[in-house]
Amino acid sequence: MPVPEFLVELRRHVGHDLVPLVGVTGIVLDEEGRVLLHRRADDGRWCTPGGILEPGEQPAGAVVREVREETGVEVAVERLASVVAQEPHTYPNGDRVQFLDLAFRCRPVGGAPSAEGDETLEVRWFAPDELPRMHPRITRRIDDARSDRPDPYLVL
Repeated sequence: MPVPEFLVELRRHVGHDLVPLVGVTGIVLDEEGRVLLHRRADDGRWCTPGGILEPGEQPAGAVVREVREETGVEVAVERLASVVAQEPHTYPNGDRVQFLDLAFRCRPVGGAPSAEGDETLEVRWFAPDELPRMHPRITRRIDDARSDRPDPYLVL
């Protein structure tokens, strides 16, 4: 995945120090309750589409952009599903980050699943009982988005 230019510039100043970032995740559910996933080009794993909030961007707009870029599907945001600070992570190059993830429940409104970009190997809809093996934080986001609870999941 290409590193956004603002982050490249920031790293010139802070090196590998811990950088807090806001991430957005789209949990896209169709009328049948299926979940849209993409298989990442960098590690081959299935996951929900998402990415980093860029300077000046609103979170809901960012998730619409990320879902479109990674899957080819146009979405409408329905609600905020969860707000969770992830554990700090160190990339192989030594860069340290900690994401505050905002996961949004979305519904498809256009486009078609496509893996045309450089970030995605494959895009598919999965029934909830046929989801591939994924990191527990991803399945938690899916569960939060599928719930009928109107308020987002928060860690206290």
